[in-house]
Formats: sequence, structure tokens, C-alpha cells
Amino acid sequence: MNELAVSARGLTKRFGGFTAVDQVDLAVKTGTIHALIGPNGAGKTTVFNLLTRFLEPDQGSISFFGKSATRLRAEQIANRGVVRSFQISAVFLGLTALQNVRVPLQRATGTYYQFWRSGRILRQLDEQAMALLESVQLERWAHVRAAELPYGRKRALEFAMTLALQPRLLLLDEPMAG
Repeated sequence: MNELAVSARGLTKRFGGFTAVDQVDLAVKTGTIHALIGPNGAGKTTVFNLLTRFLEPDQGSISFFGKSATRLRAEQIANRGVVRSFQISAVFLGLTALQNVRVPLQRATGTYYQFWRSGRILRQLDEQAMALLESVQLERWAHVRAAELPYGRKRALEFAMTLALQPRLLLLDEPMAG
């Protein structure tokens, strides 16, 4: 398949007089794996923030799967199936690992609380969530609150949460941190 999952042309971001990202071009085909490598402060996270519109580029264009995303908001990009992780773990500390994975599963499946059917639906979601926890070797921590997990386990939990969204494109920021 030759379709581009993501394409950026001339991506630029300035903060005052400092240029964090300068005229970045990239093209990534679907079904491929790539890494953005550079030293601390090189602008890797800023590129991710620009691509996913957590930051607005000063210049340049962005497209996902052949459709312009330059003017979209972050949630519109997520609705196109573009999911990212963050450099700092972003989990719900008061919820268990299983509950954390259930949240994005509900979003991905469009399943919401329904009083009369909630027991059956929650069991189905829990089965799917447990399978995702197993895929990142967290099944034994399923009923442990995220606040009690070591940092590396929180990162694995965040990865399971991103997979629960069934992304078309997955952007991992510092996936090996922790």
C-alpha cells in the first residue's frame, strides 16, 4: 500500500525568537514503522505536538491519509484515528489499570453507561480491557490503582490505553522512557 499515513511540508514553530522546528518535511507510508531521533531539545516532542495540533504551526501543512489536517483541532485529528502517547505518563491515577483501559475502549466502541444493560456491557469491556493488559504484560496489575504502579508499568498502561482506541496511526513520544 502506497498511501501516506502522515505527510508534513515546511512545518515550522517559533517561540518568540527561538525556532524550535524549522521547515520539517516528512512522509510516512501506512504499514511502516519510523523513529524520530535526536538529542534532548532537538524538537521531537514539538513535532509531535504540531502534527497532532496540540500546538499550532507557524508555517507548513499537515495531512493524514491524504486529507489535510493543517487547520483541524486536536480532537478532530484523534477522530481520524491518529492517536499519540505523551512524554509524561497520562493515566487516571485514581482508577485501576483495568478501569483505565476501559475508558478508551468505551470511546472506541461508542459504548456508554446504560442502567439496565450496564452489567453485561461492563463485563464485555472488561474482557477486552484484560486482553489489552495481557498484550502489554500488565494482567497481574489489572486491579491495582494506577497511582500505585511503578513508572514503567504506567507507561505500559498508557500504551494499552492507546491501543484500545484502535488507531490508524500511532505516534509514541519517548516510548522507552521509564
